[in-house]
Amino acid sequence: MPAPRSPLPRHRADPGRRRVLAALLGAPVLAAGGLTGCSEEQAAPTESGPVELSVFWYGGARRAALTEQVLRLYTDRNPHVGFRITWQGVDGYYDRLATQAAGGNVPDLIQVDDSMLAEYARREIVLDLTGYVADHRLDLRSLPPGLVRYGQVDGRTVGVAAGQTAAALVHNRTLLRRLGVPEPGDGMTWPEYVAWARRVTRASEGRVAGTMDASGDYRAFWHWLRGQGGELYRGRQLGFDADALVEWFELWRRARSDRATPSAALVEQADSGEPGRQLVVTGAAAASFAWSHQLPELQRLTGAELGLAALPGPPEAQWARASMFWAGFRGTRHPAVVADVINFLTGNGEVGAVLGHERGLSPSLAVRRYVEGSITDPAQKRAAAFGTALDDRLGPAPSPPPQGHPRVRALLLEAAESIRSGAAGSRAATSRFMARAEAALAG
Repeated sequence: MPAPRSPLPRHRADPGRRRVLAALLGAPVLAAGGLTGCSEEQAAPTESGPVELSVFWYGGARRAALTEQVLRLYTDRNPHVGFRITWQGVDGYYDRLATQAAGGNVPDLIQVDDSMLAEYARREIVLDLTGYVADHRLDLRSLPPGLVRYGQVDGRTVGVAAGQTAAALVHNRTLLRRLGVPEPGDGMTWPEYVAWARRVTRASEGRVAGTMDASGDYRAFWHWLRGQGGELYRGRQLGFDADALVEWFELWRRARSDRATPSAALVEQADSGEPGRQLVVTGAAAASFAWSHQLPELQRLTGAELGLAALPGPPEAQWARASMFWAGFRGTRHPAVVADVINFLTGNGEVGAVLGHERGLSPSLAVRRYVEGSITDPAQKRAAAFGTALDDRLGPAPSPPPQGHPRVRALLLEAAESIRSGAAGSRAATSRFMARAEAALAG
């Protein structure tokens, strides 16, 4: 039976809030005023009648069902607000948004990840939410400060975390118990992790490799850089030099030489990041690199018990990281309603209970406490416990990646694959990457 929850105020249509929503919807109010001191972009709409917001996100059928359920909860409390819903898998999602942006018809409320947030902000596609945050119509006071900062571009709040996640090692507990090898432990250095992976390969007599080859994984590289006092980016430029990248590539070259990783062909299949191709799911490796909030989905794809461990290196290399953001369209006719819906999705206890760990830990610390006893799925429990254990050890959050980040990610993967295939050495691949990545960021 779920443990009782501690009380948490819910975003119901209390008298003060009803007055605001009435003003937004063009209904009469008893006193003058309503929304004041707003920029033109934040001014309440004056149209009468019902409001319909278009909402677009990426994910699977489970995420869709849960998100539709919580949007219905909003409409139950605010009957004049309805939603026109569209969702799809991540493949092609941003292409579709780009087409919509070109035509000026982006949905009112969209889900974006950190790879696109800065670009959308600087292209003025997403709504500036700063004013709503300042007067707490969009109340972020229960979010970790680093998580709030990670949704800011050039000092403006342009996205609110839909969930919090962390880069993690997902490992096959069932396999490791059978081989008599301990699970990867917190505090391992990167060389120690490679040695652990080599031990797994040997214990399995080469049938299973110890680890996915993360040489092209920007998350792992970023974490490795931060563990040494570096960063992936400094403003709109690369935050590391060629020698650092060569060192990273050489770490993984040695891992391949020691057979700590599987064949290049298997690694290339998994490089897509598609959950069904993760090597810990297919059985080709004992550990893969993934987001912690993906554990429940990965667990559903295998009969083995999966566990989570921190990435090698110091825990403060991690930060309060948004799994994805809710953002509004700058051209929406209903900006204040959009802000209110984001407030509901990220700060309401009942919403948190419905969504569970679908997008990661609730961004709100108060909601996390409220729903803690209601999580029954074992994989969700492990993911939530992992995130909670990291909370007190996180380092400062960097700014979201700059415009050009998706291209840099692709170039890093391309460089790693060229080294793995033998087409280039670490130094040559690095030189080519540095030149092309700098051009991508300058473009």
